[in-house]
This record gives sequence, C-alpha cells and structure tokens, in this order.
Amino acid sequence: MRITELFKQKMTFSFEVFPPKMDQPMEPLFETLEHLYRFKPDFISCTYGAGGTNVGRNLEICKAIHGSGKAIALTHFTCIGNTKESIRKQLQDYLDSGIEHILAMRGDLPAGWEGTRGDFKYANELVEFIKSNFPQFTIAVAGYPEKHIQAGSFTEDIAHRKVKVDAGAEFIMTQLCHDVEKYLRWVEKIRRANINLPIVVGVMPVLAKDATIRMAVSNGSSIPGDLAEVIGRWGDSPEDFKKAGKEYTIKQIFRYIDAGIDGLHIYTLNKWKDVSEILNKSGIRVAEE
Repeated sequence: MRITELFKQKMTFSFEVFPPKMDQPMEPLFETLEHLYRFKPDFISCTYGAGGTNVGRNLEICKAIHGSGKAIALTHFTCIGNTKESIRKQLQDYLDSGIEHILAMRGDLPAGWEGTRGDFKYANELVEFIKSNFPQFTIAVAGYPEKHIQAGSFTEDIAHRKVKVDAGAEFIMTQLCHDVEKYLRWVEKIRRANINLPIVVGVMPVLAKDATIRMAVSNGSSIPGDLAEVIGRWGDSPEDFKKAGKEYTIKQIFRYIDAGIDGLHIYTLNKWKDVSEILNKSGIRVAEE
C-alpha cells in the first residue's frame, strides 16, 4: 500500500525516529519500535545524517520497520555531501530492501559549509533525479509553515515548494510549527500557488524547556502565547514542565486534527514512554496490549 493511497481513505498517523549515534547500541531503538507498533502507525520515518554519515544505520532501521510488516518505512534522504553515483547506489539499496517511500531534502548545512559539497544543490534536483531514475519511489518533500529559515520571504519559500512539486513530489511533510493559525495561513498561501498535495503535519512533544526553545529557534519556528505560558510558568521545574508540556501537546494534536490535516506525524524523539502516555491520554490512538 502506498501512503498516497491512504490519504484517499483517512487521515494518516505516523511516527519519526532517528538512528542512535555510531558508538551507541541499536537495541534500545528496536525496543522503541516495538512499543510504537502497538499504536498501529501507517508509516514510520527515519532520519538521515548529512552526507550519509549514518546511512548504514538508517537503512538497517528502515529494513526492520519494513520487515516487521506493521508499518510502511519511509526514509529521509539529503543532498549534502552526496555524489550522484553515491545517491544512485543508496537508492538502489533502499529499493532492494523493500523501501519505496522517501522524504527528499537538501538538508541542513553543517557549520562552516558553503553549499552542499555534493552533485545536487537543491532538493528539487534530487526529486527530479529520483523521479527519472527510480520511479518506484513515492516522494515526499518538506514544507515550512513559517517559511524556511534561509528563505527571504514567504513568496520565495513557496516558489521553492512549487518547483519541488513540479519536479515530482507527491505529498508534503511539514517541519516544526507550534502555531496552528500560522499553519492555516500557510496552507491558504500554498493552495493559491496551486500546490494541492496532501499535507502531513509534524508535531513535536513538548517535554523539556531548553530543548523546546532550542528546536524552535533552530527551525525559525515561533513560540505562541500558550506555549510561552507553559515555559514561563513551569520552566524552572523539569517534572512540572514535562507534565504541562504533555497536556499542551495533546491540545496541539487536536487543534491540528480539527484543522482538517491529511496526516499526523509525531516526532517521537525516540522517547516511546512519553509518546505512549500522550497518545493513550489523548485517546486518538490507544496501544494494543
């Protein structure tokens, strides 16, 4: 089943995980996956390091997800540090492993880098390459409801999205956005630009003050008033902050669902216990025993 087919039937539900560092064991992540499967996700995505620094682990995780038969595996994939031949080989490895869904991105440039140091400068070039050479893939691209942090304006940012769509993208996965009203205004703008693809909205659980602020700042994402209130009121108590943050996350999930999204994508941060508590308490998904 293709994710694009699922959009015709329902709002999809999915998770994001990331590979552990190379000097850390894989077993805790495999345990995390087993707990996430209990919520019957439609797909699980796995992030990808710049230049394929963790491609071996990324592929191993995607193969495990696919092999479980419990969710579709979607790999992230970036241009950074990747030659055309390296990309060709990696994409074939994914296909040979049964992985047929991909989130194609340029990727964030490491500190001190100018340009991607690879054969593709922009994500649309990667999308075109995949579409032309590996048509078996279903391709997603990133969306930025508050615009990409490096874009000069919303007009410029939306123009970049349109180029990716025209290159062959089939759905959009949003990056971090805490402000649902800003998301809705962005949807209006991209629809006016004739970008009519399904949109999967990413939600990051609010679990720790410093991490919440850091992620918002690094992604150019604003902190709306109700989240600022959680930070201001509970920020000095990690335990109280996590409790209030989980309540905020549940409200955020329902705000997005009420907005009529095509898919809900939870950034798990590899924290299955916290994510399980949020989902069970919200009632949108309850773990199977």
